[in-house]
Amino acid sequence: MAHESENGSEKKMAEGGNDAELLKEKANKYFKEKDYENAIKYYSEALELNPSNAIYYSNRSLAYLRTECYGYALADATKALEIDKNYIKGYYRRATSNMALGKFKAALKDYETVVRVRPNDKDARMKYQECNKIVKQKAFERAIASDEIKKSVVDSLDIENMTIEDDYVGPKLEDGKVSMKFMNEMMDWFQDQKKLHRKCAYQILVQVKDVLSKLPSLVEITLKETEKITICGDTHGQYYDLLNIFKLNGLPSETNPYLFNGDFVDRGSFSVEVILTLFGFKLLYPDNFHLLRGNHETDNMNQMYGFEGEVKAKYTAQMFQLFSEVFQWLPLAQCINNKVLVMHGGLFSEDGVTLEDLRKIDRNRQPPDSGPMCDLLWSDPQPQNGRSISKRGVSCQFGPDVTERFLEQNKLDFIVRSHEVKAEGYEVTHSGKCITVFSAPNYCDQMGNKGAYIHLRASDLKPEFHQFTAVPHPNVKPMAYANTLMQLGMM
Repeated sequence: MAHESENGSEKKMAEGGNDAELLKEKANKYFKEKDYENAIKYYSEALELNPSNAIYYSNRSLAYLRTECYGYALADATKALEIDKNYIKGYYRRATSNMALGKFKAALKDYETVVRVRPNDKDARMKYQECNKIVKQKAFERAIASDEIKKSVVDSLDIENMTIEDDYVGPKLEDGKVSMKFMNEMMDWFQDQKKLHRKCAYQILVQVKDVLSKLPSLVEITLKETEKITICGDTHGQYYDLLNIFKLNGLPSETNPYLFNGDFVDRGSFSVEVILTLFGFKLLYPDNFHLLRGNHETDNMNQMYGFEGEVKAKYTAQMFQLFSEVFQWLPLAQCINNKVLVMHGGLFSEDGVTLEDLRKIDRNRQPPDSGPMCDLLWSDPQPQNGRSISKRGVSCQFGPDVTERFLEQNKLDFIVRSHEVKAEGYEVTHSGKCITVFSAPNYCDQMGNKGAYIHLRASDLKPEFHQFTAVPHPNVKPMAYANTLMQLGMM
């Protein structure tokens, strides 16, 4: 009998293995169709039946990478290697996850392993060299930074004496100032895929740095009884969708205020156009056009996801340095009528954070790996109470009870945040106390999501959602300027 039941359990295991393979095939099919949520679901089901299969973990790791869940991707790649330390693809996946998180030294170690095992693999060698270059560059930057107080790019610019060539017929600032006429001309110019003269771009950057540096880390505004504000989420270099928002909802003005909630750049390949347009409106309407920093207004992200490459391709490395300086002065949160708090990411890894704490944040820096500034840019809500480790590998996930306690302590009604793609362009969670808005429709030309923006009226502060779909754009693919290491190999 014992022998028989042993055979029976072997048979069961074999059947489980076959079922798991079928689930993996189903997941692969969804992955190819870019339906990553379903791919993750079926890889997970396959892993329940066969939890010692390195390939399933590696495949799910790639699906997590595609949905920007870098923390989960890293955990899966690590698990794949625990199961089979000779599984080369696992090292690739783990290196990519670490790259996405800006952990370049850890990534380099895994690329070294791949190159050692596969000395003739050209792709592996290229990734190793690229990563090695970044590690050396970072070390060099650290050495310089500790050597001297960093000088501003502004000090080395001579904008006055930059000449605008006679054959340039594009928009120019009027007496060095942004006007509505200039903004309309610039938006049309960009729409035709033309480049703003570098002198004008520098003028905008220097002036907007001055405006932003005078703002507090927590901006507080009061809308009058009859006024409303439009809140937009991530735009990620999708310039033609930004123009569509203005077409649907009206251009910014003193009577049509906007708040753009971070992640203006990266991924989409018209990030320069998006950010110069937003900065132009900030100069034109400093009190009615608001910008908050997202986790992509940072050096590490810009290096990996395209903005740095795009600025260098369209202008120069020096101009990217100036963008980096300006991004450090973007405020981190905005409070509307003492009742609604807006930030890019979300709430905090610890209880007890107050609005006063936010006012005190010294934001003129690259964000730290933890603490309130990091959380404001990176955290996400979760449906269950309490806090969890972040799917992104940075900050945390916070539950409805965390939101409730924070709002109560700070006498607020609800929070508005962005940072996550939502199929409908927005999502209401935590019993209406936590609202997500995302304004990049068909994100990266592949997610099929709607975009949305929110109207908030002073009379009742009830969010009113407006959805929109993606519009056509010129044939420049997302991530066209991204670091080659992020243009991942498929399975």
